[in-house]
Amino acid sequence: MPKPLSGKIALVTGASRGIGRAAAIALGAAGAHVIALARTAGALEEVDDEIRKSGGESASLVPLNIRDFPALDRLGQTIFERWGRLDAFLGNAGSLGVLTPVSHLEPKTFQELIEVNVTANYRLIRSLDPVLRLSPAGRVLFVSSGAARKHTPFWGGYGMAKAALESLALTYAAECAATTNIKVNLLNPGAMRTAMRAKAMPGEDPDTLPPPEAVAPLIVELLSPSNEKNGELISFRVK
Repeated sequence: MPKPLSGKIALVTGASRGIGRAAAIALGAAGAHVIALARTAGALEEVDDEIRKSGGESASLVPLNIRDFPALDRLGQTIFERWGRLDAFLGNAGSLGVLTPVSHLEPKTFQELIEVNVTANYRLIRSLDPVLRLSPAGRVLFVSSGAARKHTPFWGGYGMAKAALESLALTYAAECAATTNIKVNLLNPGAMRTAMRAKAMPGEDPDTLPPPEAVAPLIVELLSPSNEKNGELISFRVK
């Protein structure tokens, strides 16, 4: 049976754990060649092993700090030279920062929130747009959060950064709509059994939450050529 992403090239950031890891494995199983980007080489090698166990081909591993902006600037050219295009991009890497009153946020933490959640994705849009345009059906998905719109006390740093990401992504989607085959959307996965969630909610029972693997099929769907949604914020609902 043909796989929905057979022959496609897909880039995943934050691919070593959580939602990014689950998505990379699912995309590989769906036939895509996965470019897996994260800081830890060993964890990326484990993802590669899981992709091959699931029936996918060996991934291309990119051990890289998402705040290495010059390296992100070079990534699009590297993808063009090796594959000639990019078919799917999942902007998943993110930082929670510290849950604290806005007036208590340290400048260093504020800067990290902006750089990881917003600036890195802007640099990736800038770097990858040319190779996404070379795909017959370029698909882009950014991982957001309900915190972007709830304005919950102590979540201001993370919520601010995700709100900025949403504005950036939706503007890019509008720009792509008229002149390209690129579709750009946002995903709000909700509370999931991830390390970031455990850091934010240390007293919560993780077994009450869905695992990252639960949202992976939706990510595959939204990054597939058959997806025609553009400029939407899609919320995951446990079935």
